[in-house]
Amino acid sequence: MYKSLILFFVSLFYINTYSQLFINEIDSDTDSVDQLEFIEIKSESPNFSLDGYIVVMFNGSTSGSDSSYLAIDLNGFQTDLNGLFLIGNNNVSPSAQIIIPNNSIQNGADAVAIYQAPLSSFPNSTLATTTNLVDALVYDTSDSDDDNLMQLLGLTFQINENENGNKDFESIQRYNNGSYFVGSPTPREVNEGNGVFLNGINFSFDQDFYSEGDQIQINFTLEEPLQESITIFFNLEYENFDSSDYSDVENVTIQSGEDAASVLIEIIDDNIDEGDEDFMLSLDFENENFILLNNNQIVRVNDNDFITANYGTPIDPTYINVSSSFPENYYSDLNGLAGEDLIIALEQIISNPDIVRAHSYSDIKEILKDADVNPENSNQVWLVYTEQPRSKIDFQTTSSSVGKWNREHTFPRSRGGFNNISADSNADGIDQYWQTSIDSLRHANSDAHGLRASDGPENSSRGNKHYGDYNGPTGNLNSFKGDVARSVLFLSLRYNGLDIVDGFPETVGQLGDLQTILAWNNIDPVDDFEKNRNNVIYNWQNNRNPLIDLPEIVNYIWGDNFGDVWFNNLNISINQNDFKFYPNPTSGTIVFNSFLDKVDLFSINGQKLSSFYDVRTLDINLKKGLYLIRLYKNGNTSNHKIIIK
Repeated sequence: MYKSLILFFVSLFYINTYSQLFINEIDSDTDSVDQLEFIEIKSESPNFSLDGYIVVMFNGSTSGSDSSYLAIDLNGFQTDLNGLFLIGNNNVSPSAQIIIPNNSIQNGADAVAIYQAPLSSFPNSTLATTTNLVDALVYDTSDSDDDNLMQLLGLTFQINENENGNKDFESIQRYNNGSYFVGSPTPREVNEGNGVFLNGINFSFDQDFYSEGDQIQINFTLEEPLQESITIFFNLEYENFDSSDYSDVENVTIQSGEDAASVLIEIIDDNIDEGDEDFMLSLDFENENFILLNNNQIVRVNDNDFITANYGTPIDPTYINVSSSFPENYYSDLNGLAGEDLIIALEQIISNPDIVRAHSYSDIKEILKDADVNPENSNQVWLVYTEQPRSKIDFQTTSSSVGKWNREHTFPRSRGGFNNISADSNADGIDQYWQTSIDSLRHANSDAHGLRASDGPENSSRGNKHYGDYNGPTGNLNSFKGDVARSVLFLSLRYNGLDIVDGFPETVGQLGDLQTILAWNNIDPVDDFEKNRNNVIYNWQNNRNPLIDLPEIVNYIWGDNFGDVWFNNLNISINQNDFKFYPNPTSGTIVFNSFLDKVDLFSINGQKLSSFYDVRTLDINLKKGLYLIRLYKNGNTSNHKIIIK
């Protein structure tokens, strides 16, 4: 015990007395999404070489066990004229010399440390140690002290970033005497004293985003006019955006006595549908008298060569422009069946282990790009629930979901009892697949019929709520409800172990509410968007959603027609002209192109109002508003919305 105490005090003396480098400031918890985190290092002398040093972050949580979770190599860098060096997120200003992803720094109780050691000495989950330690700080955001972590690092104190109850807007900073205080963040500024003034360079764009053929105007400004001219070099290349996408301008000169300059860059219109792209403006400028106030800024370039489909979006639907692609005899085994026999026959079609394929969860990303494509712009996906488009390249790849889209399980995984496996991380394409069956419940995790492109935050808002408890964002137009209904009803047919039931069950494998879902099925009839989606998924999985191809069959399984014999004349081709009518909006009279076998009239909430037979002209005496009609002829159906004015 006596020997340990001696080593502890020797270590503490070494850290505080003989160090060239210190943890000068840390901001671990910032407002909203953590994208302003940083760690600032200070050297006793300016322009101090950081070769041979590393920064290591330690996780003080129970799961972290006071072990490392991030190590950063400082080789090749040096501190500035004020002895400062910054590690931080890309949005930190001034710009960090080393960029780390947003939300990288844990909020405490945790630690940051400087070691004079190779990076290989600290693989993840390495226990904190005083060996080769230069300086360390244990911090928190109103968390209990981590006594063990402090002991491992030879410290006797822990600093609370939330000391003033303002953790999102304050940082922990070091006084020159080695003690710490909490105040407004000051990255790349000395905490005490004036320091050496470094002229700040800032840039901005004339637009928030661009399209092919546009000119980009980049404005460069300085905090103070120049004593002599400088030339700033920059680069716009990022991912698929390269030098062939813009004119050959890669530098700007700011003249002596001036504090600003601009440059114009043309985005090449190449007439190739490459999809939307991003460019990143990165400054390549090193001068000890200057500091970059921003850098590595990403800006969108919209491709103007997109394709427009011949069918409408879910909020502006069409119904007769897309034909279902199933083979002639795909559903022939259903004819003449009823009740459970009909259900079993459907299951055998959509779960046939000799035909049906299952793909990885990573493949779903690529499937959705085609299945949920925005009909008005082929470079976008259409988002369920929020009823809006989003660029395909805005797929969520980090913890931040704002402005991103991801894969929404309409039947939540937690309620279904299916989850990822390691092979799900492989996006191996349409030609690589797994055999599956009605009992392969885990494959529901990556069944494209049950997944939709979704706004990231809205996906989180829905969580694992039952439908009826969750009804979509306020003010939605109901365009997703039928799609979702037919999606989850399909899954209950496709997989043993999944059921749609009344109410809000808590039993794994059950999803509610059945009556809500059936009402949604009526509210939002099958449109061309959904039919195209079914065709795309069929190409990948070799099975279809029969509730899209044969909408009436829903009533034969879950509705009033259960037990009735199903018959669908599949040999009669659909004449789309049979389902045309005018006018719409109407004052009450509708004329059809031909005689129809039947017309069903529904309220927008899915309540059947009346049925009409052998109809050519229909007189509707209803209040002004939006209604639904279902048209029948020769065993075929077509659904439409009508407006009574």
